Amino acid sequence: MHTSADVRAHVRPETRPRLAGGVAGAEEVLELVETATRALADGAVDRSGPAPAGGPAAVAAMLAAQGVDLLPDNGIGAEAALRELTRLLAAGSVDPSHPWCAAHLHGPPLAVAAVADLVAAVLNPSMDSWDQAPMGSELERELTAEFARLCFPAAPSPDAVVTSGGTESNVLGLLLARQTAADQGFSVVRTVCGANAHHSVARAAWLLGLPSPIVVPCHGGRMRPDALAEVLADLYDPAIVVATAGTTDAGVIDPLPRIAELCRSANAFLHVDAAYGGGVLCSARLRPLLDGLELADTVSVDLHKFGWQPIAAGLLAVRDTKSLTALDVRAEYLNAADDTEAGLPDLLGRSLRTSRRADVFKIAVTLRALGRSGLAGLVERCCATAAELAGAVAAHPGLRLWGRPDLSTVLVRPLLADELAGELGAEAGDILVARVRRRLLEDGVAVLGRASAGPSTSDGDDGASRLWLKLTLLHPTAELRDYLPLLDIVAARAHQELESVVADLDRALVVR
Repeated sequence: MHTSADVRAHVRPETRPRLAGGVAGAEEVLELVETATRALADGAVDRSGPAPAGGPAAVAAMLAAQGVDLLPDNGIGAEAALRELTRLLAAGSVDPSHPWCAAHLHGPPLAVAAVADLVAAVLNPSMDSWDQAPMGSELERELTAEFARLCFPAAPSPDAVVTSGGTESNVLGLLLARQTAADQGFSVVRTVCGANAHHSVARAAWLLGLPSPIVVPCHGGRMRPDALAEVLADLYDPAIVVATAGTTDAGVIDPLPRIAELCRSANAFLHVDAAYGGGVLCSARLRPLLDGLELADTVSVDLHKFGWQPIAAGLLAVRDTKSLTALDVRAEYLNAADDTEAGLPDLLGRSLRTSRRADVFKIAVTLRALGRSGLAGLVERCCATAAELAGAVAAHPGLRLWGRPDLSTVLVRPLLADELAGELGAEAGDILVARVRRRLLEDGVAVLGRASAGPSTSDGDDGASRLWLKLTLLHPTAELRDYLPLLDIVAARAHQELESVVADLDRALVVR
């Protein structure tokens, strides 16, 4: 039989366990952080742009060339593993701190938030019982109360919970609405959302056993109140209406005051998905964009978008804290009744999850560091730069602008795609747009998104949906001049790809 001393004797020094906690652990972490940050810098130099060049095959080849065994019989030690894999990850990752990495709601985290996230990882509080997270639970209580008041300033008892992001928040919003209807004696409830709604709304309905959402038509990317009124008038069952404050495709905001008015008249539950636009709440100048949000029953916000937090950092605010009782659950080892009666806070009913990270800490540190005005300044700068960029697109001889941005998303389409669509059909123009996007990504030049959008309110085209290139501006210090060369590159790439697109279309016709 082996003793613990025998086992320790066979542990090589470089693979001995080095714990992160306590005084000694802080020193261990500091040494390893220095190794990791140097490797991060080296990897960024290896990549030398917003994305690794070559596409999926090149990234796979990069890993294969290193000959990395991710489950070896014997480890190589903490420093060597961190150095090797951190550099590899950095070289093979997109860089959201580069202005031309603008495809998604995928922002560059603030340094203070990233370090705060590391602190939470070192201490590793688990936010499912007070005895695992004493200070974490107190910070969460204070911050969620402040955030709830930000969303519902006039409500007598608002509340909020921390989530993993907009998808979980939307699930929770629909769950609370379903429970509200059940408490009123209804067995069926219908979800109603715009055609612009995030895909997680339909997934949430499926997950909760609700019927597929009734989809309301949009105009200019926004839910049409007149169409919503017709839907609600024809419903016999209670409704959950999901409005969007900052759509994924175009960053537009639904007409919240009118939607809220219709929901009140129909006694419908209103959930506002403000995962993108919610950061505007901190800005006195921009907050009017979200007028009507305070009339909702629940609101979701992601601070890893307009908040510059490492993923994940979501919140769900509720108008009335009583609605959160739907999440109540009892587990003897986490929230025994006598412990709760004795004054220990019950954290289990604050989430659908059990074990969860103290994501609230990085949010709290960031807000303490910047203040409301500091965060507002970052949001305002992104939105102002997007407005300037939209003006530059509108004036560009080779590009077309979809519409003026509500927030920080700008949709762009090469005019050459429209010309091609006029000659060979709409699909041909969309193929060219998609080809331009992929080529820029494969070459490591830029990471742009794609969005299918009908006409904006100012457009005069045939009303059909077109494919657009999407720039989502979440870089809080980038300026217009940082994006102007990219506009020229997009227009030039459209011309470069034109011949190959036409050739592919000709071949396809021959095959047919």
